[in-house]
Amino acid sequence: MTQSTPALQGDHRTVLLRGGDVHSPADPFATAMVVERGHVAWVGSEGAADAFASGVDEVIDLEGALVTPAFTDAHVHTTATGLALTGLDLSGARSLDEALGLLRAHVAAHPADRIVLGHGWDATRWPEQRPPSRGELDAAAAGRPVYLPRVDVHSAVVTSALLDLVPGVTGLTGYHPDAPLTGAAHHAVRAAAHGAVSPQQRAAAQRAALRHAASLGIGTVHECGGPDISGEEDFVGLLELARTEPGPRVFGYWGEEVGDEKDVRRIRELGAVGAAGDLCADGSLGSQTACLCEPYTDGPPGHTGSAHLDAARIAAHVVACTEAGLQAGFHAIGDAAVLAVVEGVRAASGKLGLARVRAARHRVEHAEMLTPETVAAFAELGLTASVQPAFDAAWGGEEGMYAQRLGVERARTLNPYAALLRAGVPLAFGSDSPVTPLDPWGTVRAAAFHRTPEHRISVRAGFTAHTRGGWRAVGRDDAGTLVPGAPADYAVWRTSDLVVQAPDDRVARWSTDPRSGTPGLPDLSPGAELPVCLSTVVFGQTVYVRPNE
Repeated sequence: MTQSTPALQGDHRTVLLRGGDVHSPADPFATAMVVERGHVAWVGSEGAADAFASGVDEVIDLEGALVTPAFTDAHVHTTATGLALTGLDLSGARSLDEALGLLRAHVAAHPADRIVLGHGWDATRWPEQRPPSRGELDAAAAGRPVYLPRVDVHSAVVTSALLDLVPGVTGLTGYHPDAPLTGAAHHAVRAAAHGAVSPQQRAAAQRAALRHAASLGIGTVHECGGPDISGEEDFVGLLELARTEPGPRVFGYWGEEVGDEKDVRRIRELGAVGAAGDLCADGSLGSQTACLCEPYTDGPPGHTGSAHLDAARIAAHVVACTEAGLQAGFHAIGDAAVLAVVEGVRAASGKLGLARVRAARHRVEHAEMLTPETVAAFAELGLTASVQPAFDAAWGGEEGMYAQRLGVERARTLNPYAALLRAGVPLAFGSDSPVTPLDPWGTVRAAAFHRTPEHRISVRAGFTAHTRGGWRAVGRDDAGTLVPGAPADYAVWRTSDLVVQAPDDRVARWSTDPRSGTPGLPDLSPGAELPVCLSTVVFGQTVYVRPNE
């Protein structure tokens, strides 16, 4: 990719990109695009591009590269992502012994750290099939405070030295003498661990996460904060950093209940676009805290997880947010939690009117255990499903964690993306990073090649959910696609030939016919090399360029 004229500073340059493939519904065969004042001004053919060449500030020869809208990751924990990138990563540990060895090595290599922060362990993938005991952690950490959340971040193992920093923790719900902490006990130790991170360390972690996102063609992230997640200082600091420094856009969601106008003002003063995100109706399947209608297969007898919100509280939150013109939303994974959300939102629509609730575009994060009835309710109530296809790639299948927790039959019903699309439910894709990594093309692949075939969707539908879907989830219908007038948020990719992939071969055959006018996308078949991001642009400003390109 070469430039024929030097770049000008600021967002007011007029730029012509030509000589590649531009993924645009405005012209399925486009090879060129003009960007002016931070917006797409024109999309079209190579021949027509000649008319613009002499009147622009910069001409970029794409040299056959693909230009697409930048991705939006609709569920991210930015600071935690940055800390995972720079701290102790246990996601690759293949056994309990290996995880303890990584902890010992990290402690030895970082003697000045006040508290050791790690992430990513998953005992369901280890031959021992159990988390480390407190005694094992104490020995490996040599007396240091250590906080190690499970991969889903809904439980954690900690050392005795960290517990000593949290007075009264043993009396909180979710405290277990020698098992992962959950609930209030987990929130307390997490607050203590994150409280040891200095403002400078926090800002460095946020920059690292946003740089990494930009390097993957992500132009926007939805930060999901809250009082039990990251804290106000972290949340406000991230939004200010994103506002003042080049990088991906950040839309912030604050996960706290709203009951009156004072609560609404506080949410807005924080800079949040909604009282949503990780306002938790339940926990997670991996930590056995997702709220189920029927007990866990591998849990204690009768154990159905934890319900954090009932339908009445959900309804009150939705009513207060809707009346204030504020987006509401909830974290709901288990079928009982999803049902409570549906019942609460339906009760709110009974009070305010269905049209008013639908117009607010309230959202549900994760929404994994759905039934035909709750899928239909999502469509009826205008709820956006903010989902993470990498969850299925990581934990789906007949031998995965979902099957261990729920049994094969229930596990097979999880994450029914095709049913959601057929019902007309808007989808927004994300990662929940650091729960699963920032990986937009891998996310689209996971949806297109879902472990349960009847839940698969086309690559095009998945791509739309990870671009335009994220913008629609924040109430914007004018972005996430490269058409004249749209914000110039785009990424440039080195990739193989473009194809059209769909679960139904008849769809694929017609879509690849030139008469269909369907723009192609990279081949995301399992094993195929994923596209490489060459550059990322946000509102006309370059925020990432791949080294040596």
